[in-house]
Formats: sequence, C-alpha cells, structure tokens
Amino acid sequence: MNSSGSAIKIENIWKVFGNNSSEALDAIQNQKISKTEALEKYNSVIGVSDVSFDVKQGEIFCVMGLSGSGKSTLVRHINRLLEPTSGKILINDQDVMKLDRESLQELRNKKIGMVFQNFALMPHRSVVDNIAMPLEIRGISKNDRLDVANKILDIVELQGWGNKFAHELSGGMQQRVGLARALAADPEFLLMDEPFSALDPLIRRQLQSEFIKLSKQMKKTTVFITHDLDEAVRVGHRIAIMRDGKVIQIGTPEEIVVSPADEYVADFVKGISRLKVVQAKSIMQSVEAYEKKYGKLWDDPESVHDNELLSQLIEKSKSKEKPLVVKNSDENVIGVITQADLLKAVIEGSDGE
Repeated sequence: MNSSGSAIKIENIWKVFGNNSSEALDAIQNQKISKTEALEKYNSVIGVSDVSFDVKQGEIFCVMGLSGSGKSTLVRHINRLLEPTSGKILINDQDVMKLDRESLQELRNKKIGMVFQNFALMPHRSVVDNIAMPLEIRGISKNDRLDVANKILDIVELQGWGNKFAHELSGGMQQRVGLARALAADPEFLLMDEPFSALDPLIRRQLQSEFIKLSKQMKKTTVFITHDLDEAVRVGHRIAIMRDGKVIQIGTPEEIVVSPADEYVADFVKGISRLKVVQAKSIMQSVEAYEKKYGKLWDDPESVHDNELLSQLIEKSKSKEKPLVVKNSDENVIGVITQADLLKAVIEGSDGE
C-alpha cells in the first residue's frame, strides 16, 4: 500500500485544446475568461477544468456526465494518452508526468488495462488470441499466454468460445472479450470508458452484475466512465459528476442521491429510487434517543446491518410495532430504526419533499 492511501491521485488537472493552450490557460486562470472568450480570443477549447480527486486502492470510482462533459478526456490523462495542459497525476505516489517514454510504456503495458465502448477486437484473430495480445506485446511465450487467456475465458464465462472469431460473437460477448483482454495482463488498474453503453439494456445489466462480482474477486482499482447515473449508482463505490469540464460533486451513490450539490445534480438524481441507495446507518436513531421516547429495548429484536439498503429494511420490517436494531460489522448495536423512520426515509425521496 502506498503512503498516501490513494492508488490514483489527480491534482488540479486542466486540459485546454488548441495551439495557444498555455496562453489561454493563463487567461482562464488569471483573468477568469469564459469558455466562449477562450474560443474567440485564443481559438482554444477547455476540455477539463481544474479537476482533483483521488481513487482508493480496490475502489470502483465512477466519473459520470453527459456527452461533452469532459469525462472521457479526463480518463485518458491517467495513462497519458492525453497530456494535461497543467496539473499532476500520481499513481501509487509516482508522478506520471515525470515518466520517460520507456517507463510510461511499461506503466501502460503492465499496470493499466483499458476497456473502451467500441470493443476494438482484431477481426483476423480468434477470441483467445485477442485476449492474449497484451502478453504477446510483453514477449511472453505462446504456450504461457494461451494458458492465461484460457483461464480468463473461464472468469468472463466464455468457455468454449476461444477459437471463434470476433464477428461470430454477439455484442455482449465481444465486450467480455474486451474485458478479458484488459484482465489478461493482470493490471493493477482498470480504466473503463463507457464499456457497456453500446449494449442493449438487458445484456448491459447482466454485464454490470458480472463486473461487480469480478471486481470483488479481483480487487482491481477502477475508474469507470459512464453517462448513465443508474449504472454509476449500481457499479460505483463513489461517483464524480462532471459538467463543462468541471467536477460538480463527488460522493457515494447515497450522498449524491440524498444531498445533491446543486440543481444540475438534483435533476440527474430525480429518477433514482432512494430504496436502492439509502443505508440503515443514515436513517437510524441512537439507542438512547429511542429508549428515552419508547422505553427499554426488548430482548432478541430483529437486527439489520448498518449498510443494508432501505429496500432490504422494508422487507425485514415484518412487525408493525417492533423496530429494527442496527448492528455494525463487529455485531455491536449502534442504533434503532422505527416504522416512522422507514416511512420518513421513503417519503423524503418523493417529489413531494
């Protein structure tokens, strides 16, 4: 584990496109010129505007925004496919901006796997050869790389498809091959740019579930780009919402749904059900407060864990009279949830808030 506790750290990244990007950036920062003025005066376009965040080890960090918000531009800075106009990128405390060409190549080949929206499979290669490609680039022997590729085929549940060609596979299968290829090199980090957005909703949901399962199993630190808040809420441990190149809000799915930073975020989260994101620890009251009001807790109450979701709590709250007791991971009682608390949590999420 690195000293800062952050696997990826992005500090004050700016990306200004155009031949006069440095002058434009100087004017943006010091004269506070607008996007329109930057375009008119310097023929420059602001892609990413002073973005900072850090991604923890093993975390799935979603960057979410509409088309043109800067999310895909941002993710391409992490492995320097794009060079920032200014700012700092640290991976495991190592400054990526200071890497020479050879070290950067090594970082891309060994530490970082990328999965794009278009599967970018080689049509003349079989599935197993597509998956083994990163290992071939590393000069690993044919037998060894095919061994690895066949193991990964099992992980992404494509047993028996290894000798087929890309065009013989459905879209969902092709995307699994893309994911398998990224995993074959056993990278520490995954950068995923709208990986499932070209797929129909049912396949998409299935792949999200598989990815979540895979993530727990393989513990890869992941930056996941999406324009779909439902997907971000489902997949991400934390979400950064972007607009016009800026990060508007960073938080857990629950924080973003329950406390949107502004109107823009509030509009986004309107359609997300609180049942899927609100956790027991957010709506419980203290044992003291409960006992002061209702008297002592009885023996052997129905208990739930502090991270259980509102939908699960409603399911478990069988008795109308008796509240739920909330326990932490050490099985200590940390709070109580009454029927009134559950009802309030549901109602606060409706439009009649």
